Amino acid sequence: MQRSFISHNFIVPPASLQSLIGLTIIITVPFYDRIFVPFITLLQRIGTGLALSILEAAVAALVESRRLHGPKGAVVPMQVWWLVPQYAISGMSDAFTIVGLQELFYDQMPESMRSMGAAAYISIVGIGSFVNTGVITVVQGVSSRAGGGKWLGDNLNRANLDKFYWILAGMSAVNFCVYLLIARGFVYRTVEEHDVRRLERRGGGAGGRS
Repeated sequence: MQRSFISHNFIVPPASLQSLIGLTIIITVPFYDRIFVPFITLLQRIGTGLALSILEAAVAALVESRRLHGPKGAVVPMQVWWLVPQYAISGMSDAFTIVGLQELFYDQMPESMRSMGAAAYISIVGIGSFVNTGVITVVQGVSSRAGGGKWLGDNLNRANLDKFYWILAGMSAVNFCVYLLIARGFVYRTVEEHDVRRLERRGGGAGGRS
């Protein structure tokens, strides 16, 4: 891609694009807190993040397909800014999903198990990394046996990265459907119940000391 910015003397480093995710999260969280939190439930906010992850992978697939299959089938030398939308969607997805999961594990876990809930939340990221590695290995093995070359080859102009993105979009869609099935049976632990139990414990303790 053409990575020049303002002038040909300044080239955007590819790794710096990851900063767009963090920047989008910083911008999204205040809107998340003021607009979405009062009007949609916790599980709906997490579901919104999962739905955005589908859109993220689909946009990435469309952009890469457009780059590979331009006019007359030629590779199109796109500007680096074509990647901004998918990174921005990724940041919004993280803002909804990660913040929502933190709230879920903190607010809905029993008070004595909150530390375990925080550990469970962190473990999700680790498990996702292992699954991602496994998916890449499987895709590389299957695509190389098909005879069309590896989808994730070193030469991106000869690879099929767009097909890999479509696989990620499909997996995200399946994940979203499973989440919806599980979320339908979830029962919120209300604040009133939590406060009553805490007051009962405090009252019982005070009575025992007296």
